[in-house]
Amino acid sequence: MAHKKAGGSAKSLRDSNPQYLGTKVGDGQTVRAGMVLVRQRGTKIRPGQNVKKGKDDTLYAGTAGVVKFSSKKMRRFDGRLKMATFANIEA
Repeated sequence: MAHKKAGGSAKSLRDSNPQYLGTKVGDGQTVRAGMVLVRQRGTKIRPGQNVKKGKDDTLYAGTAGVVKFSSKKMRRFDGRLKMATFANIEA
């Protein structure tokens, strides 16, 4: 009879699934309503015209049209100016 104890199983050795974040649509591409434009953590890219933001900060196309990324200076809460990127849909 073999006297080998049970090896057990370590729970911490499993790897999590990738999150697939990033920009899904490029500048100038045509999109349909509801298509995902950007998957992100936090609002690195802000929603602009005809773009909606999900609860996990994902940006969706509100209407069909052409994607246009733009940036402009925004005044922050402490008075500093900082560049902010916006995703817009031009119908």
